[in-house]
Amino acid sequence: MSESIDFYFDFSSPYAYLGSHLIEPVAQKHGREVNWHPFMLGVAMKGEKTFPLTQYPLKGDYSRMDFDRTARYHNIPFIMPDEFPKVTLAASRGFLWLTDRDREQAVDFAKSVYAAYFVEGKDISDPDIVAAIAADAGADRTAFLAAVQDPEIKDAFKKSVEEIVFERKVFGAPFFIVDGQSFWGADRVGQLDEWLTTGGW
Repeated sequence: MSESIDFYFDFSSPYAYLGSHLIEPVAQKHGREVNWHPFMLGVAMKGEKTFPLTQYPLKGDYSRMDFDRTARYHNIPFIMPDEFPKVTLAASRGFLWLTDRDREQAVDFAKSVYAAYFVEGKDISDPDIVAAIAADAGADRTAFLAAVQDPEIKDAFKKSVEEIVFERKVFGAPFFIVDGQSFWGADRVGQLDEWLTTGGW
């Protein structure tokens, strides 16, 4: 059986949102599953001594333009949130909790969180808003809210982020690993597709 595609994402990353739309057709084309892994870009940025793209004077203006242009090119709904970036611990911990119970439900939840932020402009740092999204995906709202504050879930997510950043060497989002090869950025999904088609080069 073919190996899955590991997809590393931050709920507050526009490029990861775009990448989440682009990777699934490629995975289906090659008979691969996509394993979604949430992490916190802030941890990676601290280690790399970098900042969110929008916080750089020239790079920030370009990135905002490119988010919109890339979304239009791929016909992906996108509205840049007024408040950016967001700390999305509740969504990330909740995803981890949901994954242990129902992987498909967790992915549906993740897609809905992305749409809530990058299409509807909702505050996905608010646990109540995120819990409502989880409930719409079929989860128990009360259990979800309890889970994102559970010390065991908090610790599990912290350890997961540390493993992703420091052991798997994931430094940006979206970040894909397939067949031992790493691809960073939504703009590398096409190259990933070609790699799987040709067997690499």
